[in-house]
Amino acid sequence: MKIVFGCDHAGFEIKDAVIAHIKEKGHEVIEVGTFSSASCHYPIYASAACEKILSGEAELGILICGTGIGMSIAANKHDGIRAACCSDCFSARLTREHNDANVLCLGQRVLGIGLALDLVDAFLDATYANSGNHVTRVAMLKDIEEGKL
Repeated sequence: MKIVFGCDHAGFEIKDAVIAHIKEKGHEVIEVGTFSSASCHYPIYASAACEKILSGEAELGILICGTGIGMSIAANKHDGIRAACCSDCFSARLTREHNDANVLCLGQRVLGIGLALDLVDAFLDATYANSGNHVTRVAMLKDIEEGKL
């Protein structure tokens, strides 16, 4: 699977470990930045990652900033992106299974590297249930994007 990865300066410290972990799991990584610890603006990298998903270049994305919240807000501005900021493995797994989330957002300042890698595993190992109320609810999310709900 192709995974797009983006972070800002506040996610830069764990970037290499997360990317290496994703690659160890057999996935290809597309990096969209940032490429230094210099202060920068997270919406730039959230948007770049989302564009890779929306164009079909990547299947899923992982974004890291200080709390994960800014990245998730920026990512969710894109129609077709369902980003979730997670800090527990149960939520990381269920956001894929129930919400068909395509972006996981993490906060370097609130997670240790061990938990961050566990969250990546929970997200990447899960698959969308694609049944019952989950299908209805994901369709409703699309309706919101199109102004129908």
